Amino acid sequence: MSSRATDAPAPPAGRAAGLTQADAERRLARYGRNEVPPPPPTPLHRRILAQLRDPLILVLLGAALLTIAIGDHPDAVVIALVVVVNTTVGVAQEVRADRAVAALSALSAPHARVLRDGAPREVPTALVVPGDTLLLGEGDIVAADAALSEASALLVDEAMLTGESEPVARAVGEPVRAGTVVVRGRGVATATATGPDSSFGRIAALLDGDREPTPLQRRLAALGRVLAAATLALCVLFFALGLLRGLAAGTLAVTAISLAVAAVPESLPAVVTLALALGARRMAARGALVRRLPAVETLGSVGVLATDKTGTLTEGRMVVQHVWTPEGGADLSGTGYEPHGRLLRDGRQPTPQEARPVRELLMAAALCNDASLRPPADRTGDWTPVGDPMEAALLAAAAKARCPSRPELDRLCPRFAEAPFDPLRKRMTTLHHLPDGNVLVCLKGAPETVLDPLVLDAGPDLLDHARSRARTLALQGFRVLAVAGAERLWQPLPATEAERGLRLLGLVAISDPPKPSATATLAACRAAGITPVMITGDHPATARAIAVRTGVIDDGPDGKVLTGPDLATTPAVGLTAARVFARTDPQQKLDIVRAWRARGAVTAMTGDGVNDGPALRQADIGVAMGARGTEVARQAADLVLTDDELSTVVTAVEEGRRVYGNIRRFLVYALAGGTAEILVMLTGPLLALPLPLRAGQILWINLLTHGLTGVAMGAEPAAPAAMRRPPRPPDQHILAAGVWQRLLALAAAVTAVSFLAGTAARAVGLPWQSVLFLALLAAQLGVALGLRDRLLTRANLFLPASVAGSALLGAAALYAPALRSLLDTEPVGRSGAWLASAAGLAAFVCARLLRGAFHRKARS
Repeated sequence: MSSRATDAPAPPAGRAAGLTQADAERRLARYGRNEVPPPPPTPLHRRILAQLRDPLILVLLGAALLTIAIGDHPDAVVIALVVVVNTTVGVAQEVRADRAVAALSALSAPHARVLRDGAPREVPTALVVPGDTLLLGEGDIVAADAALSEASALLVDEAMLTGESEPVARAVGEPVRAGTVVVRGRGVATATATGPDSSFGRIAALLDGDREPTPLQRRLAALGRVLAAATLALCVLFFALGLLRGLAAGTLAVTAISLAVAAVPESLPAVVTLALALGARRMAARGALVRRLPAVETLGSVGVLATDKTGTLTEGRMVVQHVWTPEGGADLSGTGYEPHGRLLRDGRQPTPQEARPVRELLMAAALCNDASLRPPADRTGDWTPVGDPMEAALLAAAAKARCPSRPELDRLCPRFAEAPFDPLRKRMTTLHHLPDGNVLVCLKGAPETVLDPLVLDAGPDLLDHARSRARTLALQGFRVLAVAGAERLWQPLPATEAERGLRLLGLVAISDPPKPSATATLAACRAAGITPVMITGDHPATARAIAVRTGVIDDGPDGKVLTGPDLATTPAVGLTAARVFARTDPQQKLDIVRAWRARGAVTAMTGDGVNDGPALRQADIGVAMGARGTEVARQAADLVLTDDELSTVVTAVEEGRRVYGNIRRFLVYALAGGTAEILVMLTGPLLALPLPLRAGQILWINLLTHGLTGVAMGAEPAAPAAMRRPPRPPDQHILAAGVWQRLLALAAAVTAVSFLAGTAARAVGLPWQSVLFLALLAAQLGVALGLRDRLLTRANLFLPASVAGSALLGAAALYAPALRSLLDTEPVGRSGAWLASAAGLAAFVCARLLRGAFHRKARS
C-alpha cells in the first residue's frame, strides 16, 4: 500500500486547526501534487514518424525512390509533396485536438477549501496533501479521498465515480472520495489519499496501455501488403516477357519501374487524409472534436453503441412529472429546473377545486426543503439547482403550480425546527410558524417510511392504495416521495415528536426524463444497423424505464436488465445478449465492452465520468462529453462532444461512412486505372503494339489521374442510403464485398476502349501511340465521374473541375512543345481527339452501369 494512504494521520474527533503551511509544503514535497499525472506530451518527431509508418506512406516512399531511380525528378517531387502534405495535415489535426482538449480541461474546478494554520483557506486542488482538513459545502468538489469528522445532512453525488445518478448520504466516520460533489449539507474531513492513490487516480491508472490500430489502419495495411506483392510480380512478368520478345533490357527496366509507379495509387494517403480532415472539420462544426483522424472512419464501422444514461440519454436534471393525491392525480409540463410550466389534469387545466390538493402538497414539499434555484446569468442560460437536485425539482414544480415563491413561503411560514434527512429514517420533517400562531408540520420521504400507520392518520384502504400507486410509479422509473402534513396548536420539540398523526398529502413522481432527441437518435442508430446498449450505475427499474422510453429495449419479457451482481455469473457470450446493464462498476463496464469486441463488433462507448475512462479507452471509439465530462474521460476518448449531444455521434457515424465510401471509390478508380495501364502494356504486343506506351507517358497519365482528380474524390458527399445500410464487418478487406469484381470489370472496360481507340487510329494512319495515351487518360477520367453517387450534385464542384483540368493537361502533352519533347508525343488532330473522347464517354457509361448493378446486388 502506498505511503500516501498509510502515513496520513487519523481523522480528528472534532474540528482541528488543520496543518501548518510549512507542514503542508513538506508533505507536498513528499507525496507529490494531488493530480493524476497527465500523459507526457508527444514530441513532434514522434508524431511525424507515426505518420510515416503508415503502410501506404511506405509504399509511396518506395515509389518516390523508383521515380528518382529512373530519373523522373518532377514526379518524384510531386510524390514527396503528397507525403509532406499528408504528414503535415495528420500532425496538425492531432496537435489541434490536444490543445482543444486542454482548453476543455481548464473548465474544471481547480480549488479546494482547507484549514491551514487554524484558518480557512482556498488553495489549488493540486496542492492538497494527506492530512489536510477539508471544509465541504454545497457545490464543492471533494479534492481527495477523505474520512468525515463532521457531517450535517451531507449528501454527495458520486456519479462521476460510480455512475449512480442519485446522491448518497454520508455520516461521520464514513469516507468521501475524490471527484465527488457535495449537493447538500456540509462536512469536515481529513484527506487520506491524494493523486494517483485516490479513487480518482486508481481508475485513471486503468487507462495505461497502447491503443490498437483502427479498422481503417488495419485494412490499409493489408492493402499495402497486397499492392507491394502484386506490383513486384507484375513488373517481373513484364520484364521477363519483354526479354523474350528481344527488347532492350534498359528500356524494359525503365518501363517496368514506371508500371510499378502506375500500380501504386500514390495519392491514396492524400485522399485518406483529406477525407478524414474534411470529416473532422464537419464534425467540429457540429460539436464533435476528433482527437485522432482515423477515428472518423472507425465511427463508420461501429456496430454497437454503448451509452451511459444520466445526461446522455436523459437531460441530467430532476423533474417532477406527476403528482398523486387522494383526490386525484395531475401532470406537470416544462423542462429542467426552469420554474415555468403548466399543471394539467387529464390533459386540461384543472379547476381551482381540483388544483387545491396538488398545490397544498407542493407547498409542503417546498417548505420541507433546503435547496434553491439559481436563475440563468443570461437569456440563453438555464436555471440551475443549488443543493439537492431532487429538492430543487420540487421547488420548480411548486412554481409551475402557481404556489407562492420560496422567499414568500419562508416569510409567511418561517421554519423554527427540523429533523434533517438521514439514511436510516429516510425522511425529513420541518416545523413552521403560521400567521395565526399555530404550527405547520411538513414531512417528506421514502414511501416505505412515510406510508406507515404510526406516521399517518389514514385508514388501511388509503394506505394500501397509496402503496400500490407508489410501486407502479417506481416500476415506471420514477423516484417517488411521499408528502404529509398537519397543523398543530402546540410546538412539538424535537421535530421528530411531530411525526405522528399526519395527513397524507400525496405522492410526487420525480425523474430524470429522456432528452427529446434521444428516441430519434437511437432509432437512427437501429436503422443504420447499430445496436444501442445502455450501461448505467442506476437502479434497474429506473434503467429499464428509460431504456423502454428511448427504444433501447421493448416493453416486454425479452427486455431483460442485467445488474452488476448478475455480471459475475454471466458468461461473456451472455453479456452480448443483454441491452441494458444497471448497478455497474468501472471494471464491469470494461468487461461489457470487451465482450462485444470479442464477438467481432466495432464498439463505440460514450461516457463523462471517471468511472467511464477505462471503457472509453478499451472501446474501438471512445466518445466523451466535453461540457460536463471529466478530464479522465476526455483524455481517454477518441471523440469529444462539445455539445454533449448523443445525436452528434450519429452525425459522426454518417461522416465515417462517407469517408470510407470515398476511400473505396477512389481505390476502385485508381486501381482500375493502374490495372488497365498494366494490361495495356502486357497485352499490347499481342495486338502488334510492341511498346504501347513510353515510361514518361505512363507517369504523366498517373500524375493527372491520381493527382488532383484522385484527391477531389475524397471530398464527395455521403451516399443517400449511407445510414440505411448495416455497418461493415470489422475483418472485411477494404476491397471485399464486390469491390474486386468492379475493379477488374472497370479495368477491362478501360483497357478495351483504349485499345479500340488506339487500333482505330493506327488503321486510319493517325499517331496511334499518342491516341492510345489520350484515350487511356480520358477513359480513366470518365470512370472518375461515372462512379459518383450523386452525379449532378453541387456539393463537390472540385471533382468535375479537376477532371476538366486533367483533360486539358492531357491535351497539352500533345501540343505544348516542352511536354511533347519530354513525353515523346505527337498531335492527333480532330479525329484522334474524337476517338479519345469516345473512349472517355464509353468508360463513363460502363462505370454508371456497373455502379447501378453493384448497388442493386447490395440491396438484394
